[in-house]
Amino acid sequence: MRKWLPLAAVCLGTFMLLVDVTIVVVALPDMARSLHTSFADLQWVMDIYALALAALLLGLGSLADRIGHRRVYVAGVAVFALASLACGLATDPAVLIAFRGVQGVGGAAMLATTTALVARLYHGRDRGVAFGAWGAVSGAASAAGPILGGLLTEYLDWRWIFFVNLPISVLAIVMTMRYVHAPADGAARGRGMDLPGMAAFTVAAGAVTYALIKGSDHGWTSGTTLGLFALAALALLVFLLIEPRRAQPMLDLALFRRGSFTGLMITAVLLSVAAFSYLAYTSLWLQSVRGMGPVTAGLACLPMSAASFVVASLGGRFLHGVSPRLTLGVGMLLIGGGALLMTVIGAGSTWTVLAAGFAVAGIGVGLSTPALASTAMAAVPPQRAGMASGAVNTARQLGNALGIAVLGVVFHAGLSGSLRHHGGGVSADALAGGQAAPLIARTAPAQRGAVQEMVHVAFADGLRDVFWVSGALGVLGGLVALALVRRPAAPGGAPRGPKSSDVPSVPAAA
Repeated sequence: MRKWLPLAAVCLGTFMLLVDVTIVVVALPDMARSLHTSFADLQWVMDIYALALAALLLGLGSLADRIGHRRVYVAGVAVFALASLACGLATDPAVLIAFRGVQGVGGAAMLATTTALVARLYHGRDRGVAFGAWGAVSGAASAAGPILGGLLTEYLDWRWIFFVNLPISVLAIVMTMRYVHAPADGAARGRGMDLPGMAAFTVAAGAVTYALIKGSDHGWTSGTTLGLFALAALALLVFLLIEPRRAQPMLDLALFRRGSFTGLMITAVLLSVAAFSYLAYTSLWLQSVRGMGPVTAGLACLPMSAASFVVASLGGRFLHGVSPRLTLGVGMLLIGGGALLMTVIGAGSTWTVLAAGFAVAGIGVGLSTPALASTAMAAVPPQRAGMASGAVNTARQLGNALGIAVLGVVFHAGLSGSLRHHGGGVSADALAGGQAAPLIARTAPAQRGAVQEMVHVAFADGLRDVFWVSGALGVLGGLVALALVRRPAAPGGAPRGPKSSDVPSVPAAA
């Protein structure tokens, strides 16, 4: 069992940072009341974390390739822990948001190095098992966030969603320093940093993520939103011009000449969109329309988290010799199929209408997540594992931001169209902001029943559109994976054998 202790250290950080993407969702109303601010202002508690992850992942992965993956991982956990403490002690919204951003920096350092560490620590069949366990933790973490957030908020206090990170962080650091040894070969160290490339990509990723997050607030055709997209495009162009001229580029653009690597990046984006972006809108429906509490609303997602955990765990053990084209392709098709199963939602539906779709999508997540990570690691030599990890996780974070933005537009359009069709008189913005219950309560008793029915119908219509789009994008991701993704070649160019689909691990120091 000792050989799995390094994996446990890596998975502790992975679980913590991914849970914190969604754990604050159910706690925002309590935060707003405690800090005497608006719910809208505190949206930045979620947004700044996602922004830091998307903007810094690739740069920190490249940095880790040069100074050591373990060193960057431990530093990330330490920064994450200190920022969590500051968030929990915050008495001012601005302080909370600022340290939530710092927490995102620590999270980016961890997320950029976890898969690289797994790829270095294990090989052969053990590597398949390790990536299966890592994938199980990753898939379960996103769905578990609202459950844990609801429990801590309801039975303790919202501050505990941050304080709970402290003992986990200490344990992760101690285990990492004790059981995850630095590589004996330091050849990757001492190389020059690609600072211009890092700066250009960080600006591009940050600008496009901010534009996607705040586009609905500013207006998609507003000067602010269009200016941000223009800045992102300009910074990306600069990045693309810089990288081929660098001796040690942050991202090796030659990788994109391989259809398989391009397919992986597209699949990573579509996985986040199709599997997770609709959770924000289902949570809104469960709490504001169906009247569920934070805990019970979070538990409604349990079929997804449980299925993904079980399938990823078993898949790592039994499917390590299967082509990633099949595991990714079938997994994405199941993710799409799960979303399509949820299109049966109606005005009178309860949470049970989502259970089957969540379970099927969870199976797809369990198949896809480990294969995505391990195949990306296998596409590059070990000394560039941080780059590959940063690239695939950047694609996933940008996909999540893109998905929330696109599905938000789809949801609002479906909601507004349904309200107009049924006579109007109810604000779509208020409903989308979680104000369904207060809006119904303020309605005159004679009209309350009709307004309540209108709200239920409108939400069902909006969610149905969201599930249709998510399902279509999941199926598209499956087709892309089946068409483009292939088993990576070995470093020397020879195809890998069916039982060793990963890059051989770098020897570790004793």
